[in-house]
Amino acid sequence: MDMSQTQVLDIKVTIFFFQLFKQVALLLLWALCNAIRVNGEESNGRCDHKLKFNPRPHSVSIQEFGAIGDGKTLNTIAFRNAIFYLKSFADKGGAQLYVPPGRWLTGSFNLTSHLTLFLEKDAIILGSQDPSHWGIVEPLPSYGRGIELPGRRYRSLVNGYMLRDVVITGDNGTIDGQGSVWWEWFTSHSLNYTRPHLVEFVSSEYVLVSNISLLNAPAYNIHPVYCSNVHIHNISVYAPPESPYTVGIVPDSSDNICIEDCNISMGHDAIAFKSGWDEYGIAYGRPTTIAHVRRVDLRSSTGSSLAFGSEMSGGISDILVEEVHLYDSLTGIEFRTTIGRGGYIKEIMISDVDLLNVNTSFAAIGDYGSHPDDKFDPDAFPVLEKITLQNIIGTNITIAGNFKGIEESPFTFICLSNISLSINSTSLSPWQCSYVSGFSESVLPEPCPELMNSSTSSCGILML
Repeated sequence: MDMSQTQVLDIKVTIFFFQLFKQVALLLLWALCNAIRVNGEESNGRCDHKLKFNPRPHSVSIQEFGAIGDGKTLNTIAFRNAIFYLKSFADKGGAQLYVPPGRWLTGSFNLTSHLTLFLEKDAIILGSQDPSHWGIVEPLPSYGRGIELPGRRYRSLVNGYMLRDVVITGDNGTIDGQGSVWWEWFTSHSLNYTRPHLVEFVSSEYVLVSNISLLNAPAYNIHPVYCSNVHIHNISVYAPPESPYTVGIVPDSSDNICIEDCNISMGHDAIAFKSGWDEYGIAYGRPTTIAHVRRVDLRSSTGSSLAFGSEMSGGISDILVEEVHLYDSLTGIEFRTTIGRGGYIKEIMISDVDLLNVNTSFAAIGDYGSHPDDKFDPDAFPVLEKITLQNIIGTNITIAGNFKGIEESPFTFICLSNISLSINSTSLSPWQCSYVSGFSESVLPEPCPELMNSSTSSCGILML
């Protein structure tokens, strides 16, 4: 029997409302999960729940091992011998290595578990400018090669490998990488290996870095990779604006990260979340997740104050950023990826941001960065979705937003809310968008149509 036109219409209406209900239900489910992650114990308490370290019952001074703080004498052996000695106290409550005022020149050295490295006021650990004092190590497995050059890389100045319960702190002492020679070698293409970092922890857990200054790193300043439970607070990080590709803090394939009350001014990125490079990062498969950044001042001369990627093949998710000041930067907040990366960047909440003198406030770029080799999968399309930017004020901004997605994998669920940007007179078009979709509410200047695909209530749902 043929159905009447009324019956057909009733069926179409029923299907329409069923599909609409399903979409709303999915949005509510995602919003509920996001609310649990961002507002519940697992997320909002990341920086509230401090790592607790017991006082070290044993302490020695680096001077007891023959170190001389004249800025000229090489003290690498003294640092290595002191830490080897303190390793014997690991099962006795741990120990502290005390660095008194002075200029303590050294090459690379390794820390040990249950150790506190304490830098007194006016104590400066100086990185040697002789590359033979740094050593060479294998590339990280999630990268397959050095970031800057194929093959191996220089060892970082202060290292931790497979450690537990490690503290670097002090009375505002300093670790100075004396990186100017490395910057010159990098710029002139004189290096045979990728530049070293200032402090690197690999496969370690319960790590605290606080109350110190870090200066002039050859490349990165603090690089926790394959780590868990890392707390970085009350530190100052600086490299001059012209320093090439220097980066402040780089959480990399790590989880449960807290970064708070820091002042970071770098040549390239201030804070950059990463998780491996192309097929190597996909194979290693360790994401960067559960991180909290708050109350930080960030400056980035040629990069981004706050960056996600571009090496993100292991995935980056569940990041909360709040109460941040981004100033005098090329880009304020940037999400970076490219075809061949795979992985994802998702479930990122960034709130209560003050932007000042920033060229581009927000960017999401789908063709950013190079490949380690020609073995990457051209069909490994990255996913970028569920990004929320809210409660943001910007002054002297040139470009409000640049969202350049990927045709085969568009960027979706970008939510903008309560954003007011004062655009300077040099701006021709405040928003640039392609292959992106999302929602917006109370945004000035008005965003591109691709970010206004739904009513304002949809943005509210996503930010519950």
